[in-house]
Amino acid sequence: MAQGKWELDAAHSEIEFKVKHMMITNVKGNFDSFKIDVDADGEDFKNALAKVVIDTASINTRNEQRDGHLKSADFFDVEKYPAITFEATSLENNEIKGNLTIRDVSRPVSFDLEFAGIQKDPWGNTKAGFIVEGKIKRSEFGLNWNAALETGGVMVSDDVKFSADIQFIKAQ
Repeated sequence: MAQGKWELDAAHSEIEFKVKHMMITNVKGNFDSFKIDVDADGEDFKNALAKVVIDTASINTRNEQRDGHLKSADFFDVEKYPAITFEATSLENNEIKGNLTIRDVSRPVSFDLEFAGIQKDPWGNTKAGFIVEGKIKRSEFGLNWNAALETGGVMVSDDVKFSADIQFIKAQ
């Protein structure tokens, strides 16, 4: 049973994504608001319980018009589905497995996980770092909007790649 609480250090954490646009370049963005709760037996994080809640309205691609489209019913439908959630079921062998829910569609997924280590900061806080990378098919979660291109291909790739650099503070 997991027992040690770790709190998200939001100032030193980020979740970014990229998706191929018009088959030729990647559009990148991030979510500005998210929470992660972690309980772990020890500092090795084996048997840890983790839950991620991402505020879909916090999507930010540095383009107001595109962000508005992504918040609409064509994509995240943020008024109806205000959060993306991920609940970890296992963390081991450089892999995190769990259930990802987008638009009320839940699927088991696995992502690459790198435990970057534990350090004490200058104020005596114990911090832990993780890097998570993965890819999903957005159509598997009901994100189906697209447009065919005149020269072939589609406007937005089905594959969405993401990376997260996450830092936690051990609760006192």
